[in-house]
Amino acid sequence: MIPKTMKAVILSEPTPAEKVRLTEVPVPRIRPGWVLVKVRAFGLNHSEQILRLSEIQADYIRKPIIPGIECAGEIVDPSDSHFRKGEKVVALMGGMGRSFHGSHAEYALLPVSHVFSVRTELSWAETAAVPETYFTAWGSLFACLRLKKEDTLLIRGGTCALGYAAIRLAKAAGCKVIATTHRESKLALLKDADEAVLDTGTLAGTLGSATKALELVGPKTLRDTLKCVEKGGIVCNTGILGGAYALNGFDPIKEIPNGVYLTGFFSNYPTQQIMDDIFSFLAYYHIKPTVGACYSFSDIAKALSDMDRHRADGKIVVSVSEGEALESEALARIAENR
Repeated sequence: MIPKTMKAVILSEPTPAEKVRLTEVPVPRIRPGWVLVKVRAFGLNHSEQILRLSEIQADYIRKPIIPGIECAGEIVDPSDSHFRKGEKVVALMGGMGRSFHGSHAEYALLPVSHVFSVRTELSWAETAAVPETYFTAWGSLFACLRLKKEDTLLIRGGTCALGYAAIRLAKAAGCKVIATTHRESKLALLKDADEAVLDTGTLAGTLGSATKALELVGPKTLRDTLKCVEKGGIVCNTGILGGAYALNGFDPIKEIPNGVYLTGFFSNYPTQQIMDDIFSFLAYYHIKPTVGACYSFSDIAKALSDMDRHRADGKIVVSVSEGEALESEALARIAENR
């Protein structure tokens, strides 16, 4: 039985984490081409932080908006789609939380094109840590960098959820991985990499030879990263952790070394085949996503505050269903003792 109302996060203006509250709103009404998903859990993302703190003011953002660019859950009304009621799914991108209401709610009405069936033995919280993070890592590594087992991969900005995912995927693929962090206290967190490096801002000439590089700090360090790969190497700019969103005055002829290739990954185009490949890969190599912290939906303000203050090492996940509360507490204890 689908209720008439639900709890959700509603944003209309820039909102610090401490002021985020759950609001009672109507459950969305089904329409053709869309499905209604009961949200079991969702991961938190840097792009949602940008939306909440500043981008919400942009004219292209629908307001008021329920944020959230990804989730894991169950189909409760398949409408005219191929999905079945009760089917386990994940959803991501396609305008979620910006062009239409997203996943920070008990129910989400989502376009069929960006909802994907999943077969996995992962828990709801672990499943929710996969969609956006692992899709972005997967596309960056295999579609853009064309990663092969003989590669040495530099991951600049390794101590974020995307960095951890990229390390695990690359190591499973047989690559050597060099990962960086700008905080000395976090070097130990890069234990899955072959080499952990303190990022001083200038790494060119200080590292061994890398054939590929995943740039997660972004334009702030991209010029330097381009000089860190050997001739014939590829750099993929995917993240913007450094807070710079563009390269002002960038001269590609002079600043991209001869024989080095620069690309980028935009995660707005997931497919069922790619999501199948990701979950199959995780199952085959026994990879479980790194859940840095897991919160109940009622603690959403604390979850967002901890993300803003970088208090969790790994993906922050919020469990929406009441039945997930015990799992949230257990994963939180695991994260504290890690």
